[in-house]
Parts: sequence; C-alpha cells; structure tokens
Amino acid sequence: MTTVTTTMTEPRTLEPHRAHRAGAIGGAEAPLTRGTDRYMEAAAHALALAATEELRLARGAVRGSRVLLLVGGGHNGGDALLAGARLAASGCRVTALLATQHPHPAALERTRAARVELLAVSEQDASEHAAALAAGTDLVVDGLTGIGAAGPLRPLPAALVTPLVDAGERGHRPFRVLAVDLPSGTGVDDGTLPGPVLVADRTVTFTCPRAAHLLPPAAQRCGLLDVVDLGLPVPEDAPLVERPSDAELGALLRVPGDADHKYTRGVVGLLAGSESYPGAALLATTASVRAGAGMSRILAPRRVVDLVLAVRPEAVPSAGRCQCLVLGPGTAPTDDPTSPEHARTEELCTALGEALDDEAPAVVDAGALPLLPGLLREGRRCSPVHVLTPHAGEAADLLTALGEARTRSEVDAAPSAAAQRLAALTGATVVLKGTPTLVARANPGHGAPFLSLDAGPGWLATAGSGDVLAGTLGALLAAARADEENGRRALDPAAVAALAVRLHATAGRLAAERTGASPDGGPVAALDVAQALPVAWRRLHDAGRGVGGTVAV
Repeated sequence: MTTVTTTMTEPRTLEPHRAHRAGAIGGAEAPLTRGTDRYMEAAAHALALAATEELRLARGAVRGSRVLLLVGGGHNGGDALLAGARLAASGCRVTALLATQHPHPAALERTRAARVELLAVSEQDASEHAAALAAGTDLVVDGLTGIGAAGPLRPLPAALVTPLVDAGERGHRPFRVLAVDLPSGTGVDDGTLPGPVLVADRTVTFTCPRAAHLLPPAAQRCGLLDVVDLGLPVPEDAPLVERPSDAELGALLRVPGDADHKYTRGVVGLLAGSESYPGAALLATTASVRAGAGMSRILAPRRVVDLVLAVRPEAVPSAGRCQCLVLGPGTAPTDDPTSPEHARTEELCTALGEALDDEAPAVVDAGALPLLPGLLREGRRCSPVHVLTPHAGEAADLLTALGEARTRSEVDAAPSAAAQRLAALTGATVVLKGTPTLVARANPGHGAPFLSLDAGPGWLATAGSGDVLAGTLGALLAAARADEENGRRALDPAAVAALAVRLHATAGRLAAERTGASPDGGPVAALDVAQALPVAWRRLHDAGRGVGGTVAV
C-alpha cells in the first residue's frame, strides 16, 4: 500500500495521472477515515483555498463575495459546509442550500457557528431558491454528490442544478463553479452523463483522480482539476485510466545515432489518397516525414504520387520493406464496379488483409475502417499492433457492422464503452478520436484499459487533421518496430498511439500560436500542423529527458 505523507495544514496538489475505481478508492481510505473528521477538515481547507482563488478570478477579492453551497449528504456535503465556514470567516456572505435531511452533523454545527445562512429546500421550491440566489452569486460550490453516487441526480438535487445550468455555459454565466470531487451527476467510473450536470470551472478531488476526470464526456465538465494529497493511501489495484505525462511519452523518442540508417529509424508505407481525395496522401506523407520516419513510401494512383512528390521529393513511390503500413487516409471504399475508386478499394482491401496476417504494425484509418468487418467475418483477426483510428461516427459504423448497433450519439454519450468494445471485438488497439482522445488497449492485462490524452486545441477540428495524425502514428510505430527489431525495447502499441496523439496535439497548439496572438491561438490548416511536428517532437523529447516535463491536462 502506497502512502504519501504531507502536512494537514497545507495539502499538496498532485499530478492528475492515474484514475482508480471509486470503490477501490473508498476501500483504501476507509481504515483511516473511519471515526475521524481529520481528513474532512484537510479536504475542506484545500477546497477553501481553491475557492478563494476562484473568487479572485471572479471579482478580484474574497471579502464581500457571495458564495452558494449546494449541500448533499455524506462527506462531500460536509466538505462543502466546512469550506463555507472558512469562507465566511474570511468575509464572504455564504448561503447553503441543503438537499438532504441528514447533512454532516459536525460540519453543520460549524457552519451555524460561522453564521452561514442555512436553507433546507424541498423538491417543489428547490429551483426557485437556486435561481434567486444564483442571480447574485460569485461562486457556487457543488457538494451534492460524491464518488459513491450512481446514476442521474435524484429529483431534489436535479431541481437545484437545473436553473444554474440554464444560466449559461462556462465562461458565459454570472458565477464560477467549484466542484467537490467531481461535478455532481457524472458517471464516476465511466465518465458518462446520465442526467443534468452543472459544468465546473474547477474541480478539487483527493488522493488520485476518478475515471470521470479523465474519460469523456465527463472530463470536459470538470474544468481545471486539482488532485490534492491528504496523506491517504492510493488503491493497490491497477488503474482504470491513465493520463501519461509528457515525460513518460517523450522517453519513447530516440535521437538517431551515427550507426543508424533508414531501416533502423523506421520505414512507413502509406496506402493513402485517391482521385477524389489526393491531398490526404500529401498530408499523411508529410506528417510521417516530419515525425521522423527513416523513409516514407507512397503507394497511390499516379496523380496522387505526382502531387506528393512535387512537395515531398524524398518520398519513395514504390513498394518494398516497411515496418508499418498506414492504410486508408483519403480513400472512399465503394462496391460499385463502374466507379473510378473501385480498383483503389480492391487494392486497399487486399493490403489490409495482408496486414492482418502480418506481425508488422499497421494504422487502419478512414477508408480502410469499413473494410475491416468483412475481413473479420472471413476469420481474420487484428492484433494489438494494428491500431484503429475512428472518430465517433466511424466507431458507430464499425460496431454496427460487427453486429452491435450504435449511433454516433450513443458513442458520444459513452465513448469509453465503445472504444473498449471495439478493441474486444477486433483484437486491435483503438484510438477513439475526441476530447479527450482515448486509447483502448486490446489486452488490458498489460496496463490500464484506457489512456486518456489531451487532443489539442479546437483549431485541430479541420479537414486533413486526421490524415496528419495517421501519418504521425505510422512514423512512430515504424520507429518503435525498428527499435524492437534491434533489441532496444519491446513495442507497446498503446503507448506509441498515445505518443502520436500527444505529438499531434502539441504540433496543433504550436501551429495555432503562430497564427493567433491571443492565448487561444488562431486558425490552422492541417499542413501547418504537419510542419510543426519537428518542434513538437523536440519538446516532448526534452520532457522525456527531464527538461520541462509536465502532465498534459
């Protein structure tokens, strides 16, 4: 059992890194927290510190601020009450709406002594009270439910949050929101949103993250995440979700030495582009070159090859030895024999079938994805070195073709379940693109089932961005395969996929910074992202050597 000690007066914020199941967290903490309020006092202290920072952001001062506490039963409600008492002592005007008949007794007594206004509400008048109080509130502290809750909010808490949700989106409403442990109503272990959820500007949790902090769509509702060390033990079981740090991912990158040549650096073969979508081949090829491939082979129609060679003369337009294949960017499969794309579809299907029979890595992207179910029905099987890169719509189509009907909205509502099911049905590693992006391991026995990655700025939602990611992933898988062939280290496809997502996100942020003077950057084109990959590569490599490594949050 791992225990990290720290002072109880000044809790330490940890890196949000590995998320465990709520039950495992509760079980690990229970022997120490049972029969004492010591840890709740420390949690309330950390919560009050975060609240004062939020109030300074909201109005520039703490004294005179108005704070609204949403209080449920259990320790989360107790944390909110105790933090409210501390804020009242700092000069805040604090009101607590009690959504339970059994608030934590010691915390309730402390708030009374601090002259916090306490209002017990019913389901019938909850929305009216919340709406009236929110109109003049600077900060809402959400302590309605904790990690032991399951399913949507019950009617009374739901009535409390509804007018606050209706007040506007984060950044466009008159108050800020601080969540205790997690925004109430989120699926703690699966990241789902089974009912109304008040989106937080900031979330303060303790000991280690919960899956809801790292899995979409709940992760997008948490805002800034503080993981505070209270000196409680971390569960001993394997984590459910991991967010690799830049240092961990950057350690996978290797600067070539004097003895290296193109095959020890990794050779990529790209079956990309078509008469209809020739630019995808250029984007994927450029990305593979800029991400460090020793050689990039382009296997495409003549028009596509000419386009690629005009910009990337180092690309090789012939088949040959490859350590990774990238299949599908810029292709549109068709069953129509009269279509000009029919021959390309047959070529792609043959190459995909051969890749499934091979031990070499392959990236299955875009137009190659719809061809996969037919090959699996023939008895083929993916292995973890085959990496699928669907977005939500493609994941829904794949699952449906594999006999488990899904709509895009259903995948968006439960992306971790969709990614995990795709990995199980195919045997492949799955990169489900989104915010955040998930990497689902085909064999969860070798690490956490999911890796959660920052997908980069919203500017990356642009045509061709996925082609750049596919080429980047191809280059990194080829390099990892070359390292494995030369005895440097074993290939971990999920880790390499996570590295590719992070490299792509970093390049997207660098490209956006170049085009816009604001903190949010400016519009980017996919080719801008590919061109930024070498600088992104260097940043991650430096992080892996201890030069400015951070967790990508």
